[in-house]
Amino acid sequence: MNPLYRKQFNEQFTVEKYNHLIESISADFDYKPTFRIGETPFFISNELKNQLLEGCHEVIHFIQKNDFKNLTNKALELNRKVPNEDNHTTFLAIDFGICEENGNIIPKLIEVQGFPSLYNFQSNLAHKFEEHYPFLSELTPFLNGLNQESYGKLIEEVICNNYPKENVILLEIEPEKQNTKIDFYYCKRDISIPIVCVTELIQKGRKLFYTNQKGIEIEVKRIYNRVIFDELDLRSDLKLNFDFSADLEVEWAGHPNWFFRISKFILPYLKGKYFIETTLLSDLKEIPTDLENYVLKPLFSFSGSGVIFHVKKEDIEAVKEKDLYILQKKVNYLPIIQSPDGKVKAEVRLLAVWKKDAPSPTLVTNLVRLSRGEMIGVKFNKDKDWVGGTVGMFEK
Repeated sequence: MNPLYRKQFNEQFTVEKYNHLIESISADFDYKPTFRIGETPFFISNELKNQLLEGCHEVIHFIQKNDFKNLTNKALELNRKVPNEDNHTTFLAIDFGICEENGNIIPKLIEVQGFPSLYNFQSNLAHKFEEHYPFLSELTPFLNGLNQESYGKLIEEVICNNYPKENVILLEIEPEKQNTKIDFYYCKRDISIPIVCVTELIQKGRKLFYTNQKGIEIEVKRIYNRVIFDELDLRSDLKLNFDFSADLEVEWAGHPNWFFRISKFILPYLKGKYFIETTLLSDLKEIPTDLENYVLKPLFSFSGSGVIFHVKKEDIEAVKEKDLYILQKKVNYLPIIQSPDGKVKAEVRLLAVWKKDAPSPTLVTNLVRLSRGEMIGVKFNKDKDWVGGTVGMFEK
């Protein structure tokens, strides 16, 4: 997309340098990430950046509508509702596939999430790339004039909301077993908050506590929530000592209700050039005859689970809870990134944070996934190179 930087990067790239990059990340915590990190950043042109920003602002405008909560209350009815919901989401992730339409490059909205992504890892990944390719300092992974330092301060402020660090926790289900734990490690290092498993929380009345490394019980006043209920509901083996549905004296950095409100649930409502034709199955008047052009997706799954790419009529008919699935038109991902042996597809996730009293969210950075497979996910890219998670770089 930015031919000057692409040429410069590819001329400097070696497998040895890539291995050093991975070793540098692994050395920070004596831990190698379990997801694949792509060999290259995505050099995003100003033209594509402006398209991405325009698409994001249309999504944000929809989320800021006065009747947004009324419109999305059904998403909570279909799942579970947690008390003490705040006025707006804290985190926003907006995913665009880089596609081709009528001979033109255009980003198409694939998904939107009111849930945190790899906010700490991505900034560190960009820094690692700069260390191995110094010319990348001419570019930036950040938006809205942020740099490494100001971005770090903003993320800390959003997560902690000025509470003492010991009273703020990153909450997850068995964090040591999560695929994203490299992000937790950077969060703990850069922000200095503890990582706590859901099984380690103790409820006393309306208060929550965890036990620190000295064996002292510490009150939890704010939770940086990384728990996905879909996953929690599958873990009947876990014994929790608190109830998510209880009226607790705790603040949420990422209230769980926003995971459901801002999700695939809103995709059928979004209309415009950056949005894909999407229909809730319960609203589907007739099954299309050209199902090869559609994909069937559950509304609230995580990591692409439950998605049917090659849809058959029987798949749609077999869905019992039609309020929980969407039928989405396929888009044509454009192989756009030049690797040493062919071109690679890309999906760009723009990340925003929404400070407690701010009038609107702020777009801060990005995450990019590279693919040579039929879809972006890991299972479609096994045993391939120049695929996986990376970061987009913008002109300053």
